[in-house]
Amino acid sequence: MENYYLAIDIGASSGRHILGWMENGKMRIEEIYRFENHLEDKDGELCWDIERLFAEVVKGIRKCGELNRIPKSIGIDTWGVDFILLDKDNKMLGDAVGYRDSRTKGMDKKVYEIISEKDLYKRNGIQKMLINTIYHLYSVKLNKPELLEKAEHFLMIPEYLNYRLTGIMKNEYTNATTTQLVNAESCDWDWELMDMLGLPRRIFGKLHMPKESVGMLKPDIAKEVGFSSEVVLPATHDTGSAVLSVPTNDEEAIYISSGTWSLMGIERLIPDCTEVSRIHNFTNEGGYHYRYRYLKNIMGLWMMQSIRKEFPHKYTFEELFTLAYIGRYFKSIVDVTDICFLAPKSMKQAVQEYCRKTDQPEPQTECELLFCVYNSLAKCYGDVVNEIEKVTENNYENIYVVGGGCQDRFLNRLTALYTKKNIYAGPVEATAIGNLTAQMLKADEFSDLAHARRVIAKSFAVKKVNDDEFCFED
Repeated sequence: MENYYLAIDIGASSGRHILGWMENGKMRIEEIYRFENHLEDKDGELCWDIERLFAEVVKGIRKCGELNRIPKSIGIDTWGVDFILLDKDNKMLGDAVGYRDSRTKGMDKKVYEIISEKDLYKRNGIQKMLINTIYHLYSVKLNKPELLEKAEHFLMIPEYLNYRLTGIMKNEYTNATTTQLVNAESCDWDWELMDMLGLPRRIFGKLHMPKESVGMLKPDIAKEVGFSSEVVLPATHDTGSAVLSVPTNDEEAIYISSGTWSLMGIERLIPDCTEVSRIHNFTNEGGYHYRYRYLKNIMGLWMMQSIRKEFPHKYTFEELFTLAYIGRYFKSIVDVTDICFLAPKSMKQAVQEYCRKTDQPEPQTECELLFCVYNSLAKCYGDVVNEIEKVTENNYENIYVVGGGCQDRFLNRLTALYTKKNIYAGPVEATAIGNLTAQMLKADEFSDLAHARRVIAKSFAVKKVNDDEFCFED
């Protein structure tokens, strides 16, 4: 009889419940439930409907009982950065404001009045992005100080969902590093930094590592879903889980976790908080077993997803590839890391305006828009590869693209063109697989991470990108 494990992987646009188990030496997975997710405008702020999210989490768990496939454990991962504050009665304070909200505008300058950008990076090695928790919390401190005064607990989104399932609060290390409030050397909260910023120490709990138990489902939840199960911490930051699933033990490989965001980098055993690293804007996010995800956050397929919504016709992905290929004559390039692409009302207009401001031809047709974004994203990948090799003084032959974006054959081919590297695509459900991997490591299904990655490599399709799939010579 197989042991089942349940990964609940929630992204910015959708969530999915995926069962995993071992069979004949391979990991098997099956999606059993999926739901939509999106930000909502609430009183002028972009917020998550956290109650609906929790209801969807419970519905998917209940599905396991209906299928009579009871998971040995359950793990939840989500995007990083976003958080919830609870009062002394463990009630939510304010709303679950999302990272794309504009409340962080100007907060970087306010923080740098207290600690310079250079000194801040020395402490945590985290890439400067206005979406980071530190700027959201400082905005709350300045604009809604009553919330911090009443707050007794700080929980990130997966931690809050875990609490609702178990009644137990645990902060998890990999997600905590996205706050820019964890010291890269100590791998613990930077209490001195919190004091400098006037953030209350009391709200931050002990940091726990992936594989640790949160607790059993509360009796009322167990009754509702029809069974009891243990909730276990995966790498609760989705990128942390995705990187766990990279199907190689080659330390000389670059990965791209490709989805709404593109996270591109390497794994390291020690952080790099040097000035050179800061100037290149690399981040040292925490990974499994105190590894470091040395990477860059790139806007990713968010731009493509946003533009696609503006088209009057709902093209299939194959049709999008064809349209983009037709537009390959268009040469304007945009900086896909520019904040103007974070949450524009119209991505099409944002791209056109960027081209206009930089004295480049503006894309007019759907073909030109698509190729402009694709080409710009692939060029950014190429630039990041060059920076990684410069900073690490090392050469890398292979790039592993994991996550939903690895199915984008057009982008994969352009990535090969710009990086001049071997591109391997897969697995698709990388984050869920990494989530399951942490649970299976706890259950001794694998002896260690290297063993797990060998199993992942033989369990899921990993395809090398063909050089002749799309021809760009003309």
